[in-house]
Amino acid sequence: MIDLLGPLFLLLMVVCALAALNAKDLLSAVTIFGAFSFFSAVYFVVQDALDVAFTEAAVGAVITTVF
Repeated sequence: MIDLLGPLFLLLMVVCALAALNAKDLLSAVTIFGAFSFFSAVYFVVQDALDVAFTEAAVGAVITTVF
């Protein structure tokens, strides 16, 4: 089960990246980029890199989205 989560989150990250590039307004792009950061943090948790996941969650999903 864990072996399937890594590729799943990588696929979700690619989908979010393509959707953010094709978004027409800025608010949609920022929201999709926040989802990208969330999936990235979860992917790092699946890979047992908890310190990197915590940093990605704090910087990528929260601070970048708020700014």
